[in-house]
Amino acid sequence: MSKSHKDKIVVVGAGNVGEAVAYTLMVRKQANDIVLVDINEDRAKGAALDIVQGTSFFKQVWVRQGGYEECADAKLIIITAGIARKPGQTRLDLAKTNVSIVKSITKNIMKYAENPLILVVSNPADITTMAIWETSDLPRKRVIGSGTSLDTARLRYLVSSALHVNIENVNAYVLGEHGDSQVPIWSSANVGGFHVDEYASQVGVELDKEEIARRTREGGAEVIGLKGATFYAIAMAVSNIVEAIMKDSHALLPVAHVLGDEFGDWAGIAVSTVCRIGWSGVERTLHVEMNDEERDKMNQSVQILKDFWKQVKND
Repeated sequence: MSKSHKDKIVVVGAGNVGEAVAYTLMVRKQANDIVLVDINEDRAKGAALDIVQGTSFFKQVWVRQGGYEECADAKLIIITAGIARKPGQTRLDLAKTNVSIVKSITKNIMKYAENPLILVVSNPADITTMAIWETSDLPRKRVIGSGTSLDTARLRYLVSSALHVNIENVNAYVLGEHGDSQVPIWSSANVGGFHVDEYASQVGVELDKEEIARRTREGGAEVIGLKGATFYAIAMAVSNIVEAIMKDSHALLPVAHVLGDEFGDWAGIAVSTVCRIGWSGVERTLHVEMNDEERDKMNQSVQILKDFWKQVKND
């Protein structure tokens, strides 16, 4: 089989998340050449073999282990590498360690790739997106963080469950930080075109927004407490972003990238808002209408990220 590198994706990091991402890309037929890169070459090779040995049941896809030179002709590079938070470790300590890791990875990528498109998954996702953008010197639209895409998926799932409605009919966003200061935008949330409050009233359901917001915010911690790690849901969220890029579908997704001057006080920091995503990366960053409370919470979330980035950057 000849390989068309137009559809080649490199996944840097072959841990649980990287492996789940590569597997999901294969099953959803989103690339014909998937390369796993990891400092632990045996881990990457084993993960690639485990996935590729099942490809006879799907469209033929190359899945293999490789080095950073594979980034030279990749359409998309996904960075999942980083350590998980250890007991007693502060979020700041984790950020410092993972920022150091992703900076090193970015330098290796840029040795081979010219104007690459990078999708950042490594946690804390907003901060690592900032670090990769700054290290790479790429245009803002070419470095995309997975941001609140997973938080949004969790919110929609919880709303659909509470209202007993198909999740595809739920349109609601979580914006801001991929973390504790995230902001669910209830003022524009709707179900099949009905405002979420109107729909809940018509079907006789009292929607507990505070509880849904809490479960959304703590969704990752809940899974980690039960099974020790999260990787399937983030892999699906990443796959959704990949689909928008590879199909050039101009999809509207809540992702993080460094905002421009048109966002005023939010400019210069990687934070999630709604973006139109296509073949070139972030095509357009949209201003989302919010009520005063949501706007205040977004301002707080951005300030938290600014302060956190300053600490990470200066230490």
